[in-house]
Amino acid sequence: MAELDEKTACEATLEMLRKAREEGQETAFDRVEQQKGCAFGEAGSCCRICNMGPCRINPKKPDESRGVCGANIDTIVARNFARMVAGGASAHSDHGRAVAETLIMAAKGETTDYEIKDRVKLLEVAADLDIEIGEREINDIALEVGERCLAMFGQQEGELAFAQRAPEKRKEIWRQLGIFPRGIDREVVEVMHRTSIGVDQDYENILKGAARCSLADGWGGSMIGTELQDILFETPVPVEAKINLGVLKEDEVNIIVHGHEPLLSEMIVLAASLPEMQEKAEKAGAKGINLAGICCTANEILTRHGIPVAGNVLQQELALLTGAVEAMVVDVQCVYQGIGQIASCLHTDIITTSPKAKMPYARHIEFHENHALDIAKEIVSAAIENYPKRGKVTIPDNTEALIAGFNHEYINYMLGGKYRASYRPLNDAIIDGRIRGVVGVVGCNNPRVKHDDVHVRVVRELIANGCLVVMTGCAAQSVAKAGLMLPEVAREICPQGLWEVCEAVGIPPVLHCGSCVDNSRILIALTAMVHEGGLGDDISDLPAAGCAPEWMSEKAIAIGQYFVTSGAATVFGVSWPTLGSKNVTELLFERYNDILKNSWHFEPDPEKMVGKLLTLIDSKREALGISAKRERVLYDMAMRRELEI
Repeated sequence: MAELDEKTACEATLEMLRKAREEGQETAFDRVEQQKGCAFGEAGSCCRICNMGPCRINPKKPDESRGVCGANIDTIVARNFARMVAGGASAHSDHGRAVAETLIMAAKGETTDYEIKDRVKLLEVAADLDIEIGEREINDIALEVGERCLAMFGQQEGELAFAQRAPEKRKEIWRQLGIFPRGIDREVVEVMHRTSIGVDQDYENILKGAARCSLADGWGGSMIGTELQDILFETPVPVEAKINLGVLKEDEVNIIVHGHEPLLSEMIVLAASLPEMQEKAEKAGAKGINLAGICCTANEILTRHGIPVAGNVLQQELALLTGAVEAMVVDVQCVYQGIGQIASCLHTDIITTSPKAKMPYARHIEFHENHALDIAKEIVSAAIENYPKRGKVTIPDNTEALIAGFNHEYINYMLGGKYRASYRPLNDAIIDGRIRGVVGVVGCNNPRVKHDDVHVRVVRELIANGCLVVMTGCAAQSVAKAGLMLPEVAREICPQGLWEVCEAVGIPPVLHCGSCVDNSRILIALTAMVHEGGLGDDISDLPAAGCAPEWMSEKAIAIGQYFVTSGAATVFGVSWPTLGSKNVTELLFERYNDILKNSWHFEPDPEKMVGKLLTLIDSKREALGISAKRERVLYDMAMRRELEI
């Protein structure tokens, strides 16, 4: 059992891993030991795009071999990296497409289960899209917003509308490089085409296409998903909730929602709260219905409803091993096939809902937005029917409180109030040195490193060194479980300047900003800091950086690439997929500094990662002339008269 301690920093996870070991149940933590990894694949130097291969090139002797078609290591590595960007962008963008289609249905009255809940956000988005508001009906405006957003996917020419939100200097860089995104689908398809056998064979040109594709994600598909979800389900505001496996209830029907699209989970929340469902649960012998989330769906219902989080992506199998889950309802992305195997030994139903995502050992109840609530009620009923079938229950006694639901709009409000909302106090705090800089910590969990450990160590050190941290995804859940998303943490850990700001504003030093599509919120916040003034005229000038300490998904690569292409330095941990090519890696890590004004970085060691992030932030402070702490000067009347206005 001793080696299990090295697999996770989460006590609840450790308890369930011990239980899995005792019962002979296999989890991702076991399978990662069976999969030792491939050195060629990890370096990005294995090509299987056509059937003449697979072709592998030894990264230590790159000049001694080529693929059957003649492709060298630079081409192969660049193609693999670009395809990761395209894969991640397609996942986020298909999510955004589903939300746009649902908004259109709601506006047309084709579904009565969804409605416009945030009219202010709708009008703001309409204004950004140059849609006339006037005296028009709200549903007419919503319909045009939905149709305009849906059109961005198939747009063939021009410039993506939401990308116009970026700072002017950044847009000029994109135009000069020829990477301003056109249509979302077009950029994904073009990357897949140019990386096919015998097409683009210039690694720099391939990566230029990848950069353009990533922007179509960050300023396109992801931003559409976030903005339209706010319109349909309300823009989140800070809310207190609980996290970790201890949120499951021994005497209630436990339903876990897992995946990414809140179109489903919002309806499950509504269905579970209906009196008829509560009565049905009581008749089955339960005291009620307890809803909890896993992964990014958890973040969606957490930030809008305060629904507790059972855990992050690596805890999905362990939640089932408690024996207390009646149903795990899944849609798309990050759902492990292993949950079906574990559920087959329990009373639990795995319920798949998307026609895009079916799996063995699962019950399929297909979800359609035009009668969403009826389907949600069917799913909740199926869970209730499983309650009497329960066996022994083992729920870890581990929960932690957190505050979640921060975003650009609420930060703006908190800093200036309802009538004077402004980023000025944040910028001034950075200029004065009370806040050293801002770091976005995002991404997944990866069992190749100690679960949650790297996230927690990195974030704790960042706030201890005066950085305000904003987080999304499973990374946010890791840090929340460690208790770092509470306001009182600021005085306990942070230097005086940062905790004074946190106490004055009423925020924790680590802000939970939502799911992985909500990284677009961070783009908007960085742009707002630029527009406020005093910290340069581009995102690349800001004392800000991003990192993904435990990343594992193609989506993480797409996110990192759109942050770098938008001007934010980004540091990844675990491993890096281009190390097989010296030229490709130099382009991403070094030459991007000249081309995009910031670059990628790789550092698997958490302490060194923090050091790199602080160095990046301090270099920006130095360039802005704000590296030295400013002394307070008390002006007398004579000094005031000398001031020029």
